[in-house]
Amino acid sequence: MADHADHQESSLTLPTDPASVALARSHVLKVLADWGLPADTETADAIRLIVSELATNAVLHTFGQSPTFTVGLRLDRRELLRIGVTDSHPRRPQRLPAAVQQDNGRGMVIIRSLAAESGGRLSVVPTESGGKTVSIAMPWAAGVPGVRVP
Repeated sequence: MADHADHQESSLTLPTDPASVALARSHVLKVLADWGLPADTETADAIRLIVSELATNAVLHTFGQSPTFTVGLRLDRRELLRIGVTDSHPRRPQRLPAAVQQDNGRGMVIIRSLAAESGGRLSVVPTESGGKTVSIAMPWAAGVPGVRVP
């Protein structure tokens, strides 16, 4: 975990394995708690679900072409929180219609909705190595008790 004057950051690289989803979620929640976000807030709950969906997508949709994925966090000037998952598979996430009988394929819809509810946004950015980073950026103060959001 790096701590600089204007930002804090942390990352963890994990094997592309279903068991890594829980590890990614635990890592993110611990880092956020260290940065001052209590685990019992609505924002922490939303982040828990977002990280679960992003990590699950990295595990399920890289088709063995990405042996690892990295979950990264960055807090800029205690104002903007960025959470992203990077893998080495070039395929961008697909937005599928949320059919009633469909048990999967709604992760990106959920992530976009949770990000928007917290005043954030979702982005997908290609990496120099040919993969991608799927991330959210959201106001930090939205989840920290005692901090007012203008």
